[in-house]
Amino acid sequence: MAKRTGLGKGLGAIFGDEVMESAAEEQEAKHQAKSKKAQEPEKKEEDSDIGRELMVKVTSIEPNREQPRKDFNEEAMGELAESMKVYGVLQPLLVQKKGDYYEIIAGERRWRAAKLAGLKEVPVVIREYTKQQTMEIALIENVQREDLNPIEEARAYQRLIQEFELKQEEIAARVGKSRVTITNSMRLLKLDERVQEMLIQNQITGGHARALLTVEDGELQYKLAGKIIAENLSVREIEKIVKSLSKKKNPKEKNVEDESLALIFRDLEERMKSAMGTKVSINRKDKNKGRVEIEYYSESELERIVELIESIR
Repeated sequence: MAKRTGLGKGLGAIFGDEVMESAAEEQEAKHQAKSKKAQEPEKKEEDSDIGRELMVKVTSIEPNREQPRKDFNEEAMGELAESMKVYGVLQPLLVQKKGDYYEIIAGERRWRAAKLAGLKEVPVVIREYTKQQTMEIALIENVQREDLNPIEEARAYQRLIQEFELKQEEIAARVGKSRVTITNSMRLLKLDERVQEMLIQNQITGGHARALLTVEDGELQYKLAGKIIAENLSVREIEKIVKSLSKKKNPKEKNVEDESLALIFRDLEERMKSAMGTKVSINRKDKNKGRVEIEYYSESELERIVELIESIR
């Protein structure tokens, strides 16, 4: 009777133990890869759109409520809308996803003009930014395009300092302006609110506004601003009026003042302003005594001035 062979040692006897071990390892690796893939969260469709340019419905886009620019010239907007009817939107809007809509980071003027032109869709590029980054980008775009009025610009700088604790040097570096320019811009917020509104409406110029800053009384600032509008005064004319008011306030002191000495002290004030990056006033009691006043407009500005003074040691 023939000897029965059967499977004997099993498949390993047929294919060899090494082959079987290799096959088992390969199967295990496939199983682990499949399990890992199953555990990974599915990639959201909007995540894959980040950084790409795509067309989005105008109705799915909303302006950024933190946008520093509030005033839009209707005439210029109409001209842009007419251009869009012919050529479309040439530069995509910068947006970020907010739930079921897209929030504008940069390009609100283009979005408004597109709606005015009757466009249904506009090109956008989706990005992800923090609240601070969004604020900075919106400010930088508007400042570079000179789209902000002086008060909007000053308020934007103030917000960056108050909300995000940025220093004036940091803001200056971001917007490509000098620290002194930032300081002088923020000084406009010391004006009476009614005068600020006149500046926003282009009823007075930035030069007029800076001349009025030397008047501390808000009511008097407002009256002088009204005089500028009513009489169409130039910046030089309002400066003379403000200076004459100052002379009337201290007639005796002004009458005995030595003009050459005054020029020397004005030069010293200007040199200190340049060094400190803020307004500096020298109030003299006589030729040898007096008081130096250094103005600041925020806590961070005060810290910067103190650090500057300490560095002189």
